[in-house]
Amino acid sequence: MLSEGEAVDSIEPYRHDGGPVGVLLCHGFTGSPAALRPWAEHLAATGYSVDLPRLPGHGTTWQDLNRTAWPDWYRRVERSLLDLAERCEQVVVAGLSMGGCLALRLAQEHGPLVQGLVLVNPVVTSADKRLLALPLLRLLRPSAAGLSGDIAMPGQDERAYDRTPLPALWSQTRMWQVVRRDLALITQPLLLYRSVNDHVVDATSAPVILSGVSSTDVAEVVLQRSYHVATLDYDAPEIFSGSTAFVERVTTKRNRGLPR
Repeated sequence: MLSEGEAVDSIEPYRHDGGPVGVLLCHGFTGSPAALRPWAEHLAATGYSVDLPRLPGHGTTWQDLNRTAWPDWYRRVERSLLDLAERCEQVVVAGLSMGGCLALRLAQEHGPLVQGLVLVNPVVTSADKRLLALPLLRLLRPSAAGLSGDIAMPGQDERAYDRTPLPALWSQTRMWQVVRRDLALITQPLLLYRSVNDHVVDATSAPVILSGVSSTDVAEVVLQRSYHVATLDYDAPEIFSGSTAFVERVTTKRNRGLPR
């Protein structure tokens, strides 16, 4: 839960109307737009149109998150994608953690609208055996210890909950199943950043994604200095510059009027 007196501007949605290329940013589970705000501002300064929505149940209290489920989160980012697609010629979708899973689902269901994907420590599965108890545990306990603040750089704050809402977490695992099932539908260029030391998302998701998609333009970048919330960590400048170059590359042909 956010402590009283904390700045709230960074947890609010962010939108910038820029050029004809749009970038949709999706934040993670129990987090807020604060984790991606510097990335969004970098993309905006580069000239892109940017939309960084706040997912339902996030940025308020963890109890609110338990009143939502993954279709609610998905419908919010879907709305942003459709809005960007109306305003922009091309759209790239990016996401952190669960936001990466949402980005993958958008590419699966709206393939022609998504020009490329940038994923930072995305999650679509887990080897954590404790999750096996979730179907029952979610009925007995509303929450467990939080997983927020996994950042190596001192002084950074993702403005996330200090509790993990268990019914909402169970719903997230249902989304993982759907996204894993349809990974082969993804053909878009994909750039995946993965932290070596991630204390939230284990090492199982990245290889599942990379081996499951049908994309032929795929790159994985391993981050050596950052933990889970790499967008606020030591490797953030590499993510910002690398993703900007990726967006430019995958949208260049249409921008120049060349055949795709």
